Amino acid sequence: MIILSSVLSTGTLLLCLAMVLYIRNRKQRRNIIEDLLAGKVSGGFERNSNNNLRTENLDLPLFDLYTLAAATMDFSEDSKLGEGGFGPVYKLNELTLADETHRLQLDWPKRYNVIKGIARGLLYLHQDSRLRVIHRDLKASNVLLDHEMNPKISDFGLARSFGGNETEANTNKVMGTYGYISPEYASEGLYSTKSDVFSFGVLVLEIVSGNKNRGFSHPDHQLNLLGHAWRLFIEGKPSELISESIIESCNLFEVLRSIHVGLLCVQENPVDRPSMSDVVLMLGNEDALPQPKQPGFFTERDLIEVTYSSTQSKPYSTNECSISLLEAR
Repeated sequence: MIILSSVLSTGTLLLCLAMVLYIRNRKQRRNIIEDLLAGKVSGGFERNSNNNLRTENLDLPLFDLYTLAAATMDFSEDSKLGEGGFGPVYKLNELTLADETHRLQLDWPKRYNVIKGIARGLLYLHQDSRLRVIHRDLKASNVLLDHEMNPKISDFGLARSFGGNETEANTNKVMGTYGYISPEYASEGLYSTKSDVFSFGVLVLEIVSGNKNRGFSHPDHQLNLLGHAWRLFIEGKPSELISESIIESCNLFEVLRSIHVGLLCVQENPVDRPSMSDVVLMLGNEDALPQPKQPGFFTERDLIEVTYSSTQSKPYSTNECSISLLEAR
């Protein structure tokens, strides 16, 4: 009886303590949510050494709890993409992957707006944001479209920021996605804004043609999409690259100009590639464009040979997922 009484007393005490901690934790979270909904927190927030909410003016967009709950179907497991070191990651039900532009049968005006929107987004990251940001993994599945087909660049897991006058950096850990990675980054670990420009060029050619760069096949040659677009361009037949699904809705001048700009962006030498500010101007005017030079990685064999020959190259993704070198914490 004494033992049983002691066990019951201890269990009751622990249960009461757990209840107190649970109620206290819920109260703290409710206070934070109320601050968010009341607009008292306008930027990023974190806990300081006294465990109090500390705000910072980070000039970041903030979504209230009700918006997030509605977008994720009340944080349903069906909306959960996965879970990492920072907690669960949910897909928002009003967003659609730009990766699906050809499957969604988007007409040319919508595709052109996607191209221009991605260009403006990259321009902001490279030039107009407080720090210069290199995305390093720009690809179709990392561009989201809202219900009005406005593109949003996402997934900054591999992004790097530069301060001051820095424009490039070198790494021994090459990370990215096959088909979008630039030649200088794959072979030398050198990344810069021009690395993102290369990826953007790949995206443009994919959106225009409705085909993926990786895995593209043609009965007349062994070139990938970049090589196929380059071959058609130098033969004076760039219009053959246009997806059949947008032929009726397209503005031929805009489509051909987009192909031209895309080829300028994927040139092998990063010095030859335009900046994103130049790209935005090119897409917005009718001035004459320079002739593009040979693209980098215009056959799938190019990247494979570079990977095996480079002592600096590290594993990169051979599918649509980005990977990095795993290290123990």
